[in-house]
Amino acid sequence: MTTPSHPAVDRVTDALRAAGVEPRITWFDDAVTTAQLAADALGIEVGQIANSLVFTLDDEPILVLTSGRHRVDTEWLGAELGGVIGRASKETVKAATGQVIGGVAPVGHPAPVRTFVDVALADYPEVWAAAGHAKTVFPTTFDELVRITGGTPRAVEPAEAGARETGAA
Repeated sequence: MTTPSHPAVDRVTDALRAAGVEPRITWFDDAVTTAQLAADALGIEVGQIANSLVFTLDDEPILVLTSGRHRVDTEWLGAELGGVIGRASKETVKAATGQVIGGVAPVGHPAPVRTFVDVALADYPEVWAAAGHAKTVFPTTFDELVRITGGTPRAVEPAEAGARETGAA
């Protein structure tokens, strides 16, 4: 059987290898563009999905890798980072990552993107991230994500919001 190929996925594969990670890309028959769809397809908890979300911080693109179990509190995180966070346009996402919304990977970008890694991902021994295309994912760990992205571990919502959400689960 031939493994599918896509230029963005090839760049992710190359970036993983360059970081010393053996790529284990999983291709799905259909797009898994939400954390819940990806978790369902993999048979795992939604919190194990590392969503790659591109925002702007004072007009500069940033990448936030967040657990699928909650949303980024952009107002709070912007204040924490000393700026204003906004949603990146699809053009900004493509320019910053070389990938399109729904398949943005944490690596394989044309140039480094300032990255923040949600500390909630550390709750899981294995997490899954998009691999450059909406039909692809790869397994990794929190520590490996931080290492391969050069990212900064941090909360992406106030602690009390996470406690409320965890208590409701």
